[in-house]
This record gives sequence, C-alpha cells and structure tokens, in this order.
Amino acid sequence: MVAKVDSDLCVGCETCVDECPAEAIAMANGIAVIDKDKCVDCGSCVEVCPSSAITMD
Repeated sequence: MVAKVDSDLCVGCETCVDECPAEAIAMANGIAVIDKDKCVDCGSCVEVCPSSAITMD
C-alpha cells in the first residue's frame, strides 16, 4: 500500500513533508506529492495530516 494525496483536500501545510521518514513527500504547486518509489508505507503522513487528505491505497 502506498500513500495517496487527495489534491482537493490538501491545504499545503507541509506537515507530512516534515513527518515522512523516507523523505518521499514534496510540495508541487502547494499540494503534497508522494514519490511512490520512496514511500515505505509507514502511514506517518496519514496520521499527521490535518485535513485527512492522505490515505493508504
């Protein structure tokens, strides 16, 4: 399972970027983007996202 960002819900707070231990999340045009090759499926980003924009797929 890889984390997925709902761009309609993402508020661009960058909390997930700071939380990701694999450095798999970057910001693009104010929206979090997850590098599927770097994601280690830990779910840390899901837990800290204040807008529930990130889910595990």
